[in-house]
Formats: sequence, structure tokens, C-alpha cells
Amino acid sequence: MIRITKYFIQSIIIYFFFIIGKIIGIRLSRNLFGYIFKKLGPLFKSKRIIEKNLENLKNITEDEKKIIISKMWKNYGVVFIEYIFLNKFPNEKDIIKVEGKEILDDVIKSGKPAIFVSGHFSNFELMSLYMTKSGLKLATIYRPLNNFFLNPFMEYLRKKFVCKNQIKKGINGVREAIDFVKKNYSIALMIDQRVSEGEKINFFGKPALTTTLPAQLAIKYNLPIISVFIKREKDNSFTIKFLKKIVHTDFKDKSELTLRLNQIIEKMITKNPYEWIWTHDRWKG
Repeated sequence: MIRITKYFIQSIIIYFFFIIGKIIGIRLSRNLFGYIFKKLGPLFKSKRIIEKNLENLKNITEDEKKIIISKMWKNYGVVFIEYIFLNKFPNEKDIIKVEGKEILDDVIKSGKPAIFVSGHFSNFELMSLYMTKSGLKLATIYRPLNNFFLNPFMEYLRKKFVCKNQIKKGINGVREAIDFVKKNYSIALMIDQRVSEGEKINFFGKPALTTTLPAQLAIKYNLPIISVFIKREKDNSFTIKFLKKIVHTDFKDKSELTLRLNQIIEKMITKNPYEWIWTHDRWKG
């Protein structure tokens, strides 16, 4: 009962924030909620987890850690409010710049599926949104929100404006992903968070439960894996970068391939630590 009450109150507050955001518009909303999250975020998430995670970044000072935490919370707030403006992004010219577009174009032209992997960087939803709008047959794997009052609305937004083929994470989701692959749909998923059914693979030099699903699909169905990265620019435009294809035959097994994917995510985080979600207990046993 306590949990239900907590979720209900949370959802009321969030829906209220969404209404405020719609009223004042995207520009003011970004400034307002970036500020609110920067100030209030540390009160709602474990400071200890964030600081413990940041220990994995080598050679940074305490002042740099404070800057990373502040900018992370600001990004959290901006991404949060951008959900109700997702309908605007496909229609805005020059809002998304792309590096390595030829890699995505090759997949689209081939008509054969690929596995796209990334992490929770910047406004991560825009990666799938861009790929779908580019004409890629795509299905995305996502983790439903714990808050069941809020989750249906978030699922609606994703299906309506990001990618209509949404696969819930889990055993049934794996089966669904396989069905999509057999229909020549590419699969997109985030691999930077802990999964209970994963395998312990080094991440920043420490064993961390990591999904091996991309490697399993790549090996079983002979699919290339393509890493994708997104970064917010100062003018609130975005740069999406597609990295060169990874071929599973270059690795001895799924564990070695998954390690390579973790190393790529590590480089992405190190390059832009301000827009990664440090609040997740990534190295929890």
C-alpha cells in the first residue's frame, strides 16, 4: 500500500510538471527543469552510488566530480521534460546532425537486420527516433518504469513518437526480439545498465552484470552490431554518431564480444561523462 501511494504521488507530481512544461514551451522548460533537477535531484537519489560510480573515472579531481554531478542532473531534467516535446524533433530542421550516416544507410539499403547498441546518454530516445524516421525497420527493447501510474503514458510517447515497435525487457521480450529479427527488423537496445540475468563482464575494469543479448543474436543470426552515440550540443541540437560495424566472427565467443561492447560504452562515457546516468548501481552484485 505504501508503494502504491508513493507511486501515485510521484505520478501526480510528474504529470503536473508535464502540464507546466507544455504551457511554457520547450525552451523555458529546458531551463526550468534543468535547474530544478540540478537542485533537487541529489535529494531523491543516492549520493553514495553516484560518488562510488565516479571513482571509476581515473585522474579526475573532486571539483571535476562536482561538475559532472551537477551537469548530469541538469541533463536529467532537460531530458525528462523533452519527453512531452518528442513530436517536435522530427520536424525541426538541423536539430540532429549525424556522423557515420553511411553506416545506417548501408543497413537500410541491404534490407537485412542489424543490432544497434548504446547507453543512456543525453536524450537517448532520439537515436531510435532518428533511425525510424530514416526508414529503418526497427524494434527497440526497453525496461518498463516501476511506477505503473506513469509507465503507460511513457510507453504511449515512445510508441507514438520514437518507435512503434517496443519490446519489454525480459524472457518474453527476447522471444519477441527474435520474431522481429526473423521479419528483418533491426533491434536497438541499451547495454549500459545492470541486468539480473546478465553475465559478469568487466566494465571500467570491474565485473558488472551485463546483457549478452546483442552477442547472442549476432552469433545465432549472423548479424552485425553497430554502436551508436548521442551528444547534446550547446544550442540544444544533437549529434548522433554511428560507429563501424562489429562482426561477431572476430571474437571467440559471446563473452569476448560483450566485453568489446562494454569497452566502447566506457569510451563514450569517458568522452562525455556529463550526459550519462550515474545514479544507476551498475556494479551491484
